[in-house]
Amino acid sequence: MGKWQTKEQLVDLLCNIVSIPSVTGSLAEKQLPGYVVEQLRSLPYYQAHPDHVRANPTEDGRHFVTALVKKEGARDTIILVSHFDVVDVEDYGAWRTHAFDPQTLTPLFQANAAEMPAEVRHDLNTGNWLFGRGTMDMKCGLTLHMSMIERACEGEFEGNILLLTVPDEEVNSVGMRAAVPALLALAEEFDLSYKTVLNSEPMFTRFPGDQNKYLYTGSIGKVLPGFLCYGKETHVGEPFAGLNGNYMASQLTCELELNTSFCEVVEGEASPPPTNLIQKDLKKEYSVQIPHRAVTLFNLFLLEKRMEDVVEPLLQSAKKVAEQIKQTYVRHATQFAANAPFAPRELSINVLTYEQLHAYATKTYGEDRLIQLQADVVASRGEKDDRDMTIELVDQLAILCKELSPMIILFFAPPFYPAVSSRNHPVIQRVAAEMEAYAREQHKVTLVNQNYFGGISDLSYVGLQYPAASMQPLVANMPMWDRGYSIPLQELEAFDVPVMNLGPVGRDAHQWTERLDVDYAFDTLMDMLPRCIHSLLK
Repeated sequence: MGKWQTKEQLVDLLCNIVSIPSVTGSLAEKQLPGYVVEQLRSLPYYQAHPDHVRANPTEDGRHFVTALVKKEGARDTIILVSHFDVVDVEDYGAWRTHAFDPQTLTPLFQANAAEMPAEVRHDLNTGNWLFGRGTMDMKCGLTLHMSMIERACEGEFEGNILLLTVPDEEVNSVGMRAAVPALLALAEEFDLSYKTVLNSEPMFTRFPGDQNKYLYTGSIGKVLPGFLCYGKETHVGEPFAGLNGNYMASQLTCELELNTSFCEVVEGEASPPPTNLIQKDLKKEYSVQIPHRAVTLFNLFLLEKRMEDVVEPLLQSAKKVAEQIKQTYVRHATQFAANAPFAPRELSINVLTYEQLHAYATKTYGEDRLIQLQADVVASRGEKDDRDMTIELVDQLAILCKELSPMIILFFAPPFYPAVSSRNHPVIQRVAAEMEAYAREQHKVTLVNQNYFGGISDLSYVGLQYPAASMQPLVANMPMWDRGYSIPLQELEAFDVPVMNLGPVGRDAHQWTERLDVDYAFDTLMDMLPRCIHSLLK
């Protein structure tokens, strides 16, 4: 019967994995790979081939797991990718102590159904949903992949299967970025030819109430553009003698928030518009000096745009806002001057990329000064995350070059996810069509083929749509590049493996009502996933 083949066995394995509270950055995230390796090493195949399962270190003390099942004489290999980190559980409130215990939490929710949202009550009444952090996103995927590995160990597939499960997908994808060079090395060591990277991220709804079931042949890209706004300091009693950084940042947010001109449409699929993720002033403490430096950062999704086509519209938006601020300032100052004896001053706002500011600083103050400034910022990092570090690097450079103010500086912060799509790859086209037909005929399930998985995933790091050199506008404008954050662009260019995502049905990822459709995951998908692997190896 095996260890992980029946629905009961799979539910038990899932609950065991969920019980390890592997929130990104936590101690448990570092411990979970040990559990996966221990479980896999209990299989006879890995007792005979102990070097085929490995916990591989990342640069920051975490580990990703690789587990290879090698078929004698075979080169063709399918990579099964998943992540084992989860977001935190603060949103669970009073239920927080049970967030990682699905077999306790689910009955608790059933007993308190009256307190639940209507959609949750409906699912509770079916008795088919398992609640808890990570049940959907995405420890079910890892559970299913471990089951496929067990089948591979028994010789089921006519090719090689390589399990890859990584940390940190939810924040910076440290695990997947470290995995790509390791995958290239494994291919050389074991003479592997990678045919597909198959993910089992859960299906994400595209709109409230979406009941569709999806098969994905790509994954959406994401970039994090920011604007540092450097105005002019003044006392609140003389506001026209300065320029408020918060005002500048707020106008940029008004311009970019939900601006559909930044959306891309590919074969009828539209990327969501940009939305603000961080906006704040950079004053260290309260005073009656206006906050003359502020920053605003946006989530911007990508499908097929090159980086040069991302930078230019952002710059144009900043220039438009700079002109609007100038006009508004002059209008208000002129009106105020009717009641006060002062002459409104001229106002101009420089709009620069970080690359341009850096070039100006190098020319004006010398490369040695810049190197020392950046080294000082990095040395005093403390608990700052990559976003805060990026802002600090831009801010200190702007302070050095304050003679250019007022100014708006465009930059990029981590993380960056390249968009990936295999919709035109002949193997992926064939297998997607086969799986749609199989789901319909065998399970009465309609799978809708989507070009891009909309939830952001580690599939972004298995190839590049465009040459690595085309990323230069990103690299040059990302202060953290090679200072604690980078992407192995040359390795991605060399890797370039087609992708597919076939995953379970879930609801409410990153919410306290996160849940998994158990029947679909461990009956329907448990039948379709091996079929998909067979087809990919054809």
